[in-house]
Amino acid sequence: QVQLVESGGGLVQPGGSLRLSCAASGSRFSINVMGWYRQAPGKQRELVASITIGGSTVYADSVKGRFTVSRDNAKNTVYLQMSSLKPEDTAVYYCLARQTLFGDYWGQGTQVTVSS
Repeated sequence: QVQLVESGGGLVQPGGSLRLSCAASGSRFSINVMGWYRQAPGKQRELVASITIGGSTVYADSVKGRFTVSRDNAKNTVYLQMSSLKPEDTAVYYCLARQTLFGDYWGQGTQVTVSS
């Protein structure tokens, strides 16, 4: 069983930056993929970015060039550096940890609000 603890959300002005962190614990097995999804009010949850244990990344088109996902495998922690934030980035951001054998685990979510 993997537990995920997220941090780093908050209120930021358009054009600003935030960094989200998500620390995983509770499993001795490798976490193959870690990443971030987001859900805005009235919308479906969508992939923002993900990264494999080997460092391969995937980004949503809407965040390419503005967001960077990274991970520290030794700490089982994934980060999302968000820059040039836009009001449409406002959402609850959820951390994902995926183990091939055991499935997906989700964090509790952290609110990101981009507003002047």
